[in-house]
Amino acid sequence: MKLYVDADAMPSIGVIEDTARHYQIPCILVSDDSHQLMSSYSTVITVSKGYQSVDMWLVNHLEKGDIVITQDYGVAVLALTKGTKVISPKGMIYTNQNIDTLLEQRHQNQKLIRQKKYGKGPKKRTSKDEEQLKQSLINCIEEEL
Repeated sequence: MKLYVDADAMPSIGVIEDTARHYQIPCILVSDDSHQLMSSYSTVITVSKGYQSVDMWLVNHLEKGDIVITQDYGVAVLALTKGTKVISPKGMIYTNQNIDTLLEQRHQNQKLIRQKKYGKGPKKRTSKDEEQLKQSLINCIEEEL
């Protein structure tokens, strides 16, 4: 089991690394070369900036039993087909049962945006989001052990 993080816009790397370190699980942070990531625990993979370059690198390296943290629904769908556990940065666990609903909601929101009917945008991250992410990660790890 490895923990992969779509790290281009990941605000919770400290929580993720602390949890991975506690369980002694390899953690791989993947970002493009427009980000400068450093870590004393994780392996940092930097790919060339390009359309979905991080996403494709992630999907191509996943194996059954791995865990992925991403906010990208496309990555989530492809990761689920490979038998991985997938978690959002706010701690939602993506499953084969909920991903279709999430994709449909995204589609409806994109239609509203094209019609110039804007919402308020995403809510700010809270300490509750951090705790939910940590707990979801722990749950996924312990299910795989």
